[in-house]
Amino acid sequence: MKFDNRVLFYVSKLFVAISAMTFLALPIYAANERFIMVSHAPDSDPWWNTIKNALKEASSDMGVEVLYRNPASGDLADMARIIEQSIASKPDGLIVSIADYDVLKRPLEKALKKQIPVITINSGTYQQSQQLGALTHIGQPEYTAGYEAGKKAKNAGVTEFLCVNHYITNPSSVERCQGYADGLGVELGNSMLDSSQDPTHIEKKVHAYLRSHSNTNGILALGPTSAIPVIRLLKKIREAGKMHFSTFDLSDEIAEAIETGTIDFAIDQQPYLQGYMPIVMLALYSRYGIIPANDMHSGPAFITKRNLPSVRDLSGTVR
Repeated sequence: MKFDNRVLFYVSKLFVAISAMTFLALPIYAANERFIMVSHAPDSDPWWNTIKNALKEASSDMGVEVLYRNPASGDLADMARIIEQSIASKPDGLIVSIADYDVLKRPLEKALKKQIPVITINSGTYQQSQQLGALTHIGQPEYTAGYEAGKKAKNAGVTEFLCVNHYITNPSSVERCQGYADGLGVELGNSMLDSSQDPTHIEKKVHAYLRSHSNTNGILALGPTSAIPVIRLLKKIREAGKMHFSTFDLSDEIAEAIETGTIDFAIDQQPYLQGYMPIVMLALYSRYGIIPANDMHSGPAFITKRNLPSVRDLSGTVR
């Protein structure tokens, strides 16, 4: 299932309205539920602000309490500990990003043994979600998103590339880079850079890579954390608008770079949907036993200069 522009916002609201009308006559078996979302995102990642907006609105619309928790530095072992702490508090539902299946499998199995319903979002795959016993998965297939981006880059003439990976410990990030390479029809090889999350380090590492790989004519960033330093670098070395540059996700800085031609396109997975819909689904499951039939693909969608005006005003709110 894919949504675009304002459609996802109105569809999610319509979903709530229809659900309420459909099940109005049914008895409510639970109320004032408490749900916890645990993400892998460090505090420094602004992309998750849209998900937090969605959680706040869904909490109000569904009449539930929602708590957002994350490891401050993005450490996955810390994330696993947070999940276990969340389970111990006995929430009515748990929402988790599958940043690393092997690391998170054990704590999530504990949640299911305690009969805490789980929905997975963002990182991970529907297959992994099902193996964990989760109700459903909401997100974009990361390899597919990277592959489609790679095909677009190939059509634009990209032959050698750099994938700037600022969270290489997350397997989903590698899927993005691998998909991009396969879309181009080349080997990933050494084209994936472990850039860290420090903006200054990212800029220096990318600059060093470009100096030692002069044939590079395409760059893929995996989100605002890595994209913003690359935008700054390309302006400094006067390659902005000359080097083919694409990135995952959207932010104000990325939107401006698309408008000026520094970034060719952004790959949008619509974070609002990933924050809003799991709250709705958990509330309906808690009250009426409704189980989603399958996963929900929130992306990929591609934002270019052509369609930017229709989504730019929504950046950071519902996009």
